[in-house]
Formats: sequence, structure tokens, C-alpha cells
Amino acid sequence: MGRIAAALNHRRSAVTVGPVAAGTVESAVLAILYEHADETHVVLTRRSPNMRHHAHEVSFPGGRRDPDDPDLWATAVRESVEEVALDPAVIQPIGALDRFVTGGSGLLVQPFVAVADRRPDLSVASPHEVESIRHVSLSELLLDEVWREEVWPNFRGQGDRAITFFEVMGDTIWGATATMLRQLLAIATGVEDRVAGH
Repeated sequence: MGRIAAALNHRRSAVTVGPVAAGTVESAVLAILYEHADETHVVLTRRSPNMRHHAHEVSFPGGRRDPDDPDLWATAVRESVEEVALDPAVIQPIGALDRFVTGGSGLLVQPFVAVADRRPDLSVASPHEVESIRHVSLSELLLDEVWREEVWPNFRGQGDRAITFFEVMGDTIWGATATMLRQLLAIATGVEDRVAGH
């Protein structure tokens, strides 16, 4: 986990990838990393099947920026408190991934990466948003049989797009969350860290 923190500290600043229309709503998500059983894990959620966008999909805790949020880090933390009862005192920010507009909801999402010194004590705090909480090891995500990529022709009228999938035990992670995970894993392993498909 220290290697990931060092890589984020020494990499280029996060950038906005792809076009952003005027008036696009900002959002932020939080990738919480921790060590357990000598492995680095990341916290994910499965969204409620009742959500208007991305129902029942795996995602990071997070959401839209509120007018009262002083910045997007505050948005990511507030949403994580509201969704999974995160205690903000147990995490430390270590960097940010690239921003981009999500395909489904059309939000400009800023992913932040934070570390906890132990597995955080989390619970579903907002059942209308979150169905369950997942703790996934980075080693599982790096398995050859877990990752795959499909090229979707003329995706949303913007030309061919490579779509990333992670087939973890019991879930398929894809879309914006898979894009962010792919960049996080690329940083962690020291390879090209451009947002895939953007």
C-alpha cells in the first residue's frame, strides 16, 4: 500500500479527460485502501436496485457535490459517511485519479484515493442507495481471468470505446468504476495510467 501512496505522490497531477459540457454536475467518489491478511483491499459498494442510475451496479462510495460542500474531497467523504457510515478519522487522502464524465449519469466524477490503517468498520447507512458493501483485494482484480475488455462500436455516438470489466466473485464491475479501478491498478503496478477508453 505504501508503494501505491508513493506512486500517487510522484505521478502527474490528475487531469480532466474528454469533453465536459457547460453546466455538467460535479461528483466525487472515494477509493478506500487498507491492508488485511498481507493484501491490499479496496472498498466497493453494490448500489440499490431502486436507484435511478446504475441500479445494482458495483461502485465506489460517492455522489453529487452539494452546494454546502467546500470542495470535492468533502463531497467524497460526506457521501461515504452517508452511504457506508465511514468514520472520516480513520482515512488519510493520498491522491486523486483522473476526472471524466460518466456515460450513464453524465456526471463529472473526481475519484480520490485514501488509505486506512486497518479494515474500516463500515455498514450500510443508506439502504435506498446501497445494497451491500464489498471488500475486494487488488490481487484478485489483477488476475488474468478476472479482467476483460470489450470494444463497443460507436459508443454513445462517440466512436469505438474500449470497455473494461472485472469479473470478481459474485459481481461484474464495469463502466466508470471499472475505468477508475483500471487506472488505480495501473498506478499500483507502475504501468501507463491514462484513463482507459477516454
